[in-house]
Amino acid sequence: MRLEIDDLTKKIKDQQVLDRLNLKVDAAELLHIVGANGSGKSTLFKLVVNIMAPDSGRIIVDAETHIGGLIENPSFMEDETAKQNMKFLATINRHYDETKIRALFERFGLDYDNKKRIRGYSLGMRQKVGIIQAIMENQNLILLDEPTRGLDQKALETFKTLIHELVGEKKTIIIASHDNLSDLSFDRILRLDKGKLAPL
Repeated sequence: MRLEIDDLTKKIKDQQVLDRLNLKVDAAELLHIVGANGSGKSTLFKLVVNIMAPDSGRIIVDAETHIGGLIENPSFMEDETAKQNMKFLATINRHYDETKIRALFERFGLDYDNKKRIRGYSLGMRQKVGIIQAIMENQNLILLDEPTRGLDQKALETFKTLIHELVGEKKTIIIASHDNLSDLSFDRILRLDKGKLAPL
């Protein structure tokens, strides 16, 4: 797994969101990026997963890097069930493991066979499904943008336990949030401010 960002810049509506930002992430690192709303955390993740293009700079990801991401509000096929969404997403990479996905749904207190359409899910339920889709295919670089938004206390504890397990599996995880998450043992905590990253 390799992620290296060199002199990344991005301007949105005349606002310099990222300004010659640099970042090198080690394999199996648990990294926390903190910053106020609008500081550019979501923009950075969108650039890494190639949803957006930078104005300048480069993002280096090697062929062994398989990215899973929860970025801003999870986007789903609203008129389909959670199962239909998971099957569709997994077929993109041809790696659908229903046993694993069912186990993740159960851990978060969700029914994988629920016939309710995603559009009827609460914020917390959508967030849980978003977390699951980011990790369900054994991704080795996991980007989680405000992952605890809408989670109740039980789901929050499940999330934290899951993160510790993924770290034990040598996954590289970057969490961007303004939440403290102090009981997660981060290798590094960086602040995104004025378009640049610096140690907190």
